[in-house]
Amino acid sequence: MVNRLPFIPDNHKICIICEGNEEYEYLKRLKDLKVWNEQYEISLVNASGNGNIPARYQDRYQNGADELVLVFCDTEKKPYEQYEDIKRKINEFHGVGNAADEVIVFGNPCTMQIISKHWTDENLKSPAKPMNAPLIKKCTGVENYKGRADQIQEVMKHVTEENYSDMSQRVNGLDLDDSVTGSSNFGKFIKLFESDDSGWIEEINTNVEFDK
Repeated sequence: MVNRLPFIPDNHKICIICEGNEEYEYLKRLKDLKVWNEQYEISLVNASGNGNIPARYQDRYQNGADELVLVFCDTEKKPYEQYEDIKRKINEFHGVGNAADEVIVFGNPCTMQIISKHWTDENLKSPAKPMNAPLIKKCTGVENYKGRADQIQEVMKHVTEENYSDMSQRVNGLDLDDSVTGSSNFGKFIKLFESDDSGWIEEINTNVEFDK
């Protein structure tokens, strides 16, 4: 008698290029909590700095192992020079004027703008960690937050399945314009990652491959 392995349908492979440790550990936490639709197999790449994002994005896209490649990063502070440089390089890579708007998941002024929504309605006004440290302490008990690896791990312990839904509602109410302080399009991507209909993957790929 032949032992057959059970048939496992292929999941939709999505890669997210994360700007740094904060982005990587946050998305890893959400993956571990299994809050998204199980048909999406999401792999994370830590770019270790926003200057490395365009090259990592191009490498992963050209590798062809994923159905979709996204970027998760900060806008940092005005005039958003590094962020705009990332967008420009992604647009040039695809030869499509607005490709970056399709694939970049952003938080303005920083990713902590998104993470903090698990606990508070308060919007951040600066990416500066010393300015945001009091709010992080108030929400998580982590003192003098500087983005150290141990501090990030401690903050992530306070991200739960229960307050994920709170974050989702709060983020959904943020401005979608990446030039506005206190904005993020994470809410849009949350809905996509939760969706039973995976047609959005092909739609994004079509939009970045063909200029309309």
